[in-house]
Amino acid sequence: MDAVLRRSPLQPLFRLAATRRLAVLAYHGVDDPRVFALQMERLVRVARPVPLAAVEEAVRTGRALPPRSVLVTFDDGDRTVLTEGLPVLARLGIPAAAFVVTDLVGGDQPFWWTEAAFLASRGGTARALADCPPGDAVRRMKTLPDGECRTALAELRQSARARAPRQEQLTPADLLTLTRNGVAVGNHTAGHPCLDRCEGGTVRDEIRRAHEALTGWLGGEAPTAFAYPNGNVDPRADAELRCLGYRTGFLFDHRHDRLLPPHPLRISRLRVNSTTGRDRFDTILSGLHPAVHHLRGGS
Repeated sequence: MDAVLRRSPLQPLFRLAATRRLAVLAYHGVDDPRVFALQMERLVRVARPVPLAAVEEAVRTGRALPPRSVLVTFDDGDRTVLTEGLPVLARLGIPAAAFVVTDLVGGDQPFWWTEAAFLASRGGTARALADCPPGDAVRRMKTLPDGECRTALAELRQSARARAPRQEQLTPADLLTLTRNGVAVGNHTAGHPCLDRCEGGTVRDEIRRAHEALTGWLGGEAPTAFAYPNGNVDPRADAELRCLGYRTGFLFDHRHDRLLPPHPLRISRLRVNSTTGRDRFDTILSGLHPAVHHLRGGS
């Protein structure tokens, strides 16, 4: 299907339209450094990589970004962004932004969804997941109220046959290394809950704790960009971000945005990963893949 889309007569039309839109690529870790390098090499040939600061400047001044602008972003703060992604970005001169889950910085606790998937696959059970196949546990947990999700994770930990493997996380020093090499660091909450499933006090605490931690680690330079965990927006989060002086907020909706984003705290992003092949990568950049994805009912 990817090859068919890339070779379809619609691809040139979508590619032309994409020159007048902002593409924000949303990665997580860099699992395949070779493919990621090919993607970034392709990017510098067909697009104009821009830094987060340029997007924020466009929002501040009301002047649109240049045609073919692309911002590369990473969610969660997986350590491979530093070890595998940064060398590629630095070699090609591509700026980027990394949105970090601050409760994990400096430790070896795995991401909660990685841990939950492992525990469910090792016989872990929870009352809220009683009728849920192990492979669907994380998807179900993301739909639960935050308190129930946390309870389910605790029950999985108690009932599984094995503990989840540790996962080395970024350190405060690593965050400084990223910022000094063209990767802006932004807020992705303290613990990565789905904010629309949280109580109001939790929304505020998650955003503020992460904001304060990042400000301290970055030498007093407060973050000004936020990525909504799981892409789940919440008006209470918007209000908190405005109060703290945030300039941009990013979704996870697999769409392009305008070269002058009309809603700075809800900027669309395109889902991609480091294993995405050339055909799909090109149709994601053009917007053809997102159009087909949404036409088929994808969210």
